[in-house]
Amino acid sequence: MEVTTPGQLRAMADPLRGTILDLLLERAATVAELAAAVKRPKSTVAHHVNVLVDAGMLRVVRTRRVRAVEERYYGRTARMFYVGVVSQPGDDKTLVHANALSVAAAESVPAHEADELRSTVRHARITDQQAADFWLRVDALLSEFAQLPRSGDTVYGFAAGLYPTDFPSLSDPDESLSGASASDG
Repeated sequence: MEVTTPGQLRAMADPLRGTILDLLLERAATVAELAAAVKRPKSTVAHHVNVLVDAGMLRVVRTRRVRAVEERYYGRTARMFYVGVVSQPGDDKTLVHANALSVAAAESVPAHEADELRSTVRHARITDQQAADFWLRVDALLSEFAQLPRSGDTVYGFAAGLYPTDFPSLSDPDESLSGASASDG
């Protein structure tokens, strides 16, 4: 689902609502189950669930009668939420995107300190089209990761980024040879 309204962006930008969205990747859950998982009062979690429902990111997927109360199970409306162009009526369209790598960097500090962080950075001089094609492959891998069956006791994060840099690069071999004089050799 593409996130395109300011309300949707605000809904997913809140850390607790982001956690709720992540938890609901595993399975549908009630407000009570979510509150227990995040160790927050049910009233607080219910408010945040309602914000996500109003933003179209959650919906009731089933109900169950428990004594005199109808229990609602909430599920996501999409496996993935992409931030697109966010605009308000009358405003110019503005591209908005949270820096997921900053979030991942902060989240990964304890793993780094415990020597349990697997990470790498590589640089390559490639064309814009190659970058776009490569990102499609990374996005497919991210989707595969998000759909893995839930098991085990540890929650792992997966971060990826593809961005232009000022990292130095060598000139093409042909360029360096054509610029060399006979006395250089």
